[in-house]
Amino acid sequence: MDRRHFLRAGAGVALAPAIWACGEASNNMVQAGPRYEMPLESEPHERTLMQWPVNLDVYDRASLRHVQRAIARIANTIVRHEPVAMLVANADAASARSLLAGEVELWDIPTDDLWCRDSGPTFVRDASGKLAVAHIRFNGWGNKQPHANDALIAGRVAERLGMPLIETGLVGEQGGVEHDGAGTLLAHASCWVNPNRNRMSQNEVGEKLLQALGGKKMIWAPGIAGKDITDYHIDALARFVGPGKLLIQLGDTIDPDDPWSVSGHETLEILQQSTDARGKRLEILRLPDPVDIRSAEPDFVASYVNYYVCNGAVIAAQFGDTAADGRAREMLQALYPGRTIEMIEIDAIGESGGGIHCATQQQPKA
Repeated sequence: MDRRHFLRAGAGVALAPAIWACGEASNNMVQAGPRYEMPLESEPHERTLMQWPVNLDVYDRASLRHVQRAIARIANTIVRHEPVAMLVANADAASARSLLAGEVELWDIPTDDLWCRDSGPTFVRDASGKLAVAHIRFNGWGNKQPHANDALIAGRVAERLGMPLIETGLVGEQGGVEHDGAGTLLAHASCWVNPNRNRMSQNEVGEKLLQALGGKKMIWAPGIAGKDITDYHIDALARFVGPGKLLIQLGDTIDPDDPWSVSGHETLEILQQSTDARGKRLEILRLPDPVDIRSAEPDFVASYVNYYVCNGAVIAAQFGDTAADGRAREMLQALYPGRTIEMIEIDAIGESGGGIHCATQQQPKA
């Protein structure tokens, strides 16, 4: 399960923000909770933020239009359930508006690509309910893709909303960490403890993540560095659906010739041996991969768990495998009772190496 292959990202990559230097590590690290914490995605939202992709150093013109249509399809689905703000420079607003529902608001914030989960703001909340943005600096997944505009998005959103921007000392992406809303964080070390983002030990990175997101316990799995542009984000493999409860998409048996299968099962074994921040064993639910999918692209990301939870709905991908799509719908409905399950075709985004969760970012209600 390849997360995002390298498209046309060889040229014109912007310089990364400074990478903080520091120097092994326990797998499950515990720390007292700080002032701010990141709410669970399923808590009420003020709005969803998304980014309009425009960069022709990343896509050719035909691919870009396909990806834009898929982004519009996601936004037009979410806006039936909650407000959506599309980040797009005024120069590109007419192109965006031609595909977006009238209810989708356009914010004049320039973008490069669509991955708002990674380059967008990480919202955190204090005990009084006041929101802030924890500034996890985006550097194009380790300077692998142009990101001159995307690197500035978190700060620009914080400024527009009048929110504090809290320095975390971290370079990385929110798609690379999962949280359960009760103090437990999960990540692949390959995309955080990596000199292309942070020159620190695993313990040091973990401490900063716990501080940034309000966590109390860090669960690390190794992941894989260098096989895809993200260095293996966790949100294509496993998601917390609630305190101590995980959904993982993984086949029953290990394919020794498939590094994603080997790594995924290694993550699963660690999770099976881990406890959450409350000291309880994790509850782990399994969902199989689809098989008979529409896309023939070898690096296509067919991840059901890369779904997005918004007010009253779960927005998930369907891939054309009727049986597998049906199982995913049933599982999501059981996990999120009372919410509408919206399964939509986003193949152009899967062919770009991501999914619906990667393309969205929630702003919690204060």
